[in-house]
Amino acid sequence: MADVKEGPVAVDSATAAARPRGKREQTKHNNREAILDAARIVFADLGYGATSVRDIIRKTGLASGTFYNYFKSKEEVFEALMDDGMRRIRPRLRAERIRSRTFEDFIRNAYRAYFEYLATDSDTFQVMRRNPNTMRVRMDSPEILAGFEEIREYIEEDIRNGTLPGVDAEYLMAAVVGIAMEIGDRMLRRPEMDAEAAAAFGTQLVLSGFRALPAKKS
Repeated sequence: MADVKEGPVAVDSATAAARPRGKREQTKHNNREAILDAARIVFADLGYGATSVRDIIRKTGLASGTFYNYFKSKEEVFEALMDDGMRRIRPRLRAERIRSRTFEDFIRNAYRAYFEYLATDSDTFQVMRRNPNTMRVRMDSPEILAGFEEIREYIEEDIRNGTLPGVDAEYLMAAVVGIAMEIGDRMLRRPEMDAEAAAAFGTQLVLSGFRALPAKKS
């Protein structure tokens, strides 16, 4: 796994993000970030169901017309927040993929990175803790789906390399992700969050079962 490298698309996008913005582009960026920052606070305070677009706008101090230049609804704002979280965790998972020598190492390291992210990112922590059920039904945004697809590709690569048995990669990805999300949800509800313990439990659960899975039929 140590020879995994990011493709040119990731490099190009990082280069583009590093380029200085013009004044108009910077204003648009600042307005969008102001809306997302306000939404994090409101969703954490009121919960998704009780939050209205007006609540978010009031928190930003921007005009309502400005809000609708960026988002059509609170649903779009919430999905943008979830995408933002995935954009922050995906580089960590890629780094763990690169330094992991086996699938077992990757699962262990990836779970630890994910649970530590949940436990230490206060903004994400507050939104997720206040809106766990909403997050379960809004996992089809582009960035989140791309993150899931990346994990499936890692699994398929290990199957091709012979380091994993020829199991159903899509099902295994769904199981790995589902375990992480459910354990993460329970961890966030505890008064003392132990990312290491959560990672150890999830890792043992996955590793104890995946080798007993039936091979995928051709």
